[in-house]
Amino acid sequence: MTKHIRSYITCLAFTTTAFAQETIYPTPAQQKNIVLTNAIIHVGNGQVIEKGGIAFSNGKITALGASVTGGADAQVIDLQGQHIYPGIIAPATDLGLTEVESVRATNDYEEVGDLNPSVSAIVAYNTDSKVINTLRTNGILLAQIAPVGDLLSGSSSVVQLDAWNWEDAAYKTDDGEHFYMPKLLPPANPRGPLPPATDRVKDALDKVEQVRAFFREAKAYIQEEKHTETNLKFEALRKLFAKEQKLYIHCNIVKEMLLAVDIAREFGFNVAIVGGADSWQIADILKQNNIAVILEQPHSLPLMQDDDVAQPYKTAAQLQKAGVLFCISNEGFWQQRNLMFEAGTASAYGMTKEEALSAITLNTAKILGIDKTTGSLEVGKDANIAVSTGDILDMKTNHVTHAFIQGREVNLDNKHKQLYERYKYKYGLK
Repeated sequence: MTKHIRSYITCLAFTTTAFAQETIYPTPAQQKNIVLTNAIIHVGNGQVIEKGGIAFSNGKITALGASVTGGADAQVIDLQGQHIYPGIIAPATDLGLTEVESVRATNDYEEVGDLNPSVSAIVAYNTDSKVINTLRTNGILLAQIAPVGDLLSGSSSVVQLDAWNWEDAAYKTDDGEHFYMPKLLPPANPRGPLPPATDRVKDALDKVEQVRAFFREAKAYIQEEKHTETNLKFEALRKLFAKEQKLYIHCNIVKEMLLAVDIAREFGFNVAIVGGADSWQIADILKQNNIAVILEQPHSLPLMQDDDVAQPYKTAAQLQKAGVLFCISNEGFWQQRNLMFEAGTASAYGMTKEEALSAITLNTAKILGIDKTTGSLEVGKDANIAVSTGDILDMKTNHVTHAFIQGREVNLDNKHKQLYERYKYKYGLK
């Protein structure tokens, strides 16, 4: 290779790197008092203030109502009739744990083995993921980062989506353990031949019993005053048995959820079901046992062939009517940016707009155990705020103009917007 060719390649590589350099930085801590005025405020608990303002200082909401001032030195932003919402929360996602699904080197969401309660997902969280910025653009400001696995995959954590590293991002660490219930229903599109149905069910039930036995051993270990050896896996379950953590059980059909209820009863765990496609059928049982539901992927076909084709859209309203604590989630990571539109669909199938908003804000915060600090716009809570020119649940009018995480106004740029501007320039459309 000649010297000139080497120089050209080096120059080209530098130019490409420079062009692709990220210019989206985390925002420093809030310095000035900020007041948002002349807005429609959706509190998140069902209340709406038709024309009011909100003030926040040092990351906390200090005032909310029809007439709000922040002092002589406050930065006042006149929103001219825009809508203010609590920051939306995305639960049960592998956001930041995977970037390109087909590129193995970018995936760090699963550990080897079936029983990994000591694995903590947050240490693998990548704050530099380009997907994160696309969520903030739509008003999603917090997320629960959850590991994936065959049985006990490890603990999830709640993160705020404007950080330099996972330590900065941590909002609530190790909020719960995740159990992926073996499926008692064969896949709709199997790859290759399947064993007989009786064998599949038996294998699944055997795995559930394996997890039960593991919990029993862990309980006995925790009840011992002294140990000859430390078992890290059992130690990781101390908070779960003390009800300081939730057990998130991923399952969808009625039989699987009834097994989840049985596990909650046997061990006294605080349980939430993730998935819950058929939860509407046993809503009364879930209510009686105080089991919450993270309703996953409402924009989908029904689970059973004889269900109403619109059943996934109606499930949220049915859980609401039954008094079950639930929130709405979206499967995967990049799909999370559509979370508010899933709630919008629920509002067209039996829920009010404010109930649907609670299903992606306050209800989510309650399930994740962070409702004392976020999930609604109330004095004393963190200033996690999204501002939209129109209805944030409607993809036609959703246009987020400002977003604040703990009082810091975050950058709403993202890779999609940058590419849009790049090709507008290329084709002379600016």
